[in-house]
Amino acid sequence: MALDFETFLEVDIRVGRIVRAETFPEARKPAYRLWIDFGSELSEKQSSAQITERYAPEDLPGRQVLAVVNFAPRQIGPFRSDVLVLGVSDAEGAVILVGPDREAPLGARLH
Repeated sequence: MALDFETFLEVDIRVGRIVRAETFPEARKPAYRLWIDFGSELSEKQSSAQITERYAPEDLPGRQVLAVVNFAPRQIGPFRSDVLVLGVSDAEGAVILVGPDREAPLGARLH
């Protein structure tokens, strides 16, 4: 399926900074609960992320990530996930987070 440019522009992908990460034992698949600051316009949002194979929770705070911020929230067990953190699979299938390669303003939109 081809995606036209106008449809792509409807996907709102922004830069955020992980401020807190915790294990999520209630999740069906191994995951972390993340709290991500997207700056003054969007404030702090929550996300559940299946990134346990390559990251420890204590290593995540301070890291900038890209996330889709205009999906409808999803209830995952007792936790509400507001945004979809973006990642790619490595050769073993583990998720590697996607983020800017330099410091970017919080809430900056992907162009």
